[in-house]
Amino acid sequence: MGNHAADIDAFMAALKAKNPGESEFHQAVHEVAQTIIPFLDTKPIYKDLKIFERMCEPDRTVMFRVCWQADDGAVHVNRGFRVQVNNAIGPYKGGCRFHPSVNLSVLKFLGFEQQFKNSLTGLPMGGAKGGSDFDPKGRSNAEIMRFCQAFMSELFRHIGPDVDVPAGDIGVGAKEIGYMFGQYKRLTNKFEGVLTGKGLEYGGSLIRTEATGYGAVYFLQNMLDVAGLDMDGKTVVVSGSGNVATHAAEKAHQLGGRVVTLSDSGGFVHDPDGMTQEKIDWVKELKKNGGRISEYADHFAGSTFHAKARPWHVPCDYALPCATQNEIGEEDANALIKNGVKAVSEGANMPTVDAGQKAFQAAGVLFGPAKAANAGGVAVSGMEMSQNSARVSWTDKELRNLLKTTMANIHQTCHQFGEGHGKDGGIDYVRGANIGGFVKVADAMLAFGVM
Repeated sequence: MGNHAADIDAFMAALKAKNPGESEFHQAVHEVAQTIIPFLDTKPIYKDLKIFERMCEPDRTVMFRVCWQADDGAVHVNRGFRVQVNNAIGPYKGGCRFHPSVNLSVLKFLGFEQQFKNSLTGLPMGGAKGGSDFDPKGRSNAEIMRFCQAFMSELFRHIGPDVDVPAGDIGVGAKEIGYMFGQYKRLTNKFEGVLTGKGLEYGGSLIRTEATGYGAVYFLQNMLDVAGLDMDGKTVVVSGSGNVATHAAEKAHQLGGRVVTLSDSGGFVHDPDGMTQEKIDWVKELKKNGGRISEYADHFAGSTFHAKARPWHVPCDYALPCATQNEIGEEDANALIKNGVKAVSEGANMPTVDAGQKAFQAAGVLFGPAKAANAGGVAVSGMEMSQNSARVSWTDKELRNLLKTTMANIHQTCHQFGEGHGKDGGIDYVRGANIGGFVKVADAMLAFGVM
């Protein structure tokens, strides 16, 4: 990369000047730029027509006021967003996140990543992201319903089954999707597949709940197969305790791994005996009812709770970060390396800081980046779109096979573009994911001309 360092620095300087204060967006673009800018020399037309620069500038960004009334009569004003990044290969597709941390920078980073992730699935989906700084925690169902209806009362103008198909994300589960879909249907008088993650009763897809977590473990398994490693009896550290984390833990357990941690914003629980299916199901029920992971240590003997800490200093063979962005810092990555970690598969979006990612790669740790490893969720969302369009419902078995095949295909793409570029001639999965996702979108953009 040495000869390209100045080009990357100049590119990032221009991007930061144009998008001041958006640190998460800067981080996401820099991670991809380190791979793509050197790659552009192999196909100058991408550089001449500024394809990468165009990918870094969303097609449009919509910001709007969301005004709603709490149960006590108090009026609240939140901000809603939809960032439509790129629709070169299909309708915009990406989740909606409800969390106090949501701002333009976070959503631009997520939407930027989404265009590559969706490309890697092989499905015709462009990249987008949206949400609000609304915090559903502690709110009644009636308050959440009123907020979702107010949010959709503006968002409906900007989405549609052939335009933009939002899904769930942090703070947006089946309940919130249901309230938003109901409002969309009321406003448009149309019953169409405009949202994914819907309930099975009204057009949802089987295995959507499991898809992201299962997919991250399938990607891990694919990396291990190539490296001649396996899951059997190996120690697995998982962060988070929501939908992605619990299903990643579940699939790792099913494949023979010994899952020893889960976490939330209060800290992490360590269960040296390993988490059985019964324990994982208990956590699912706990989180569904608004409980905290600290309660696990009170319920299951032999486990301990570590307040205000993350699980990355627990010795393990494999790590599955499934909570949120930037949860593995450089110190955490070095602790994992010191304790013998052999592979990391990212279930959350951009959970590892750039320095941590480089530390893993320098140490020869197999590293599955989020845009590849956690693409199982959006892949099944794309399958839900297909089922809605055809007015059919595929079986559980069909969808599980499709998910497994999709993750294997994503791994193969990363292998193709990353082989020989890792430590000692190994596979650089970051390079593979970035270039593999980039090329399909770039070629579609070339076909459309300058626009």
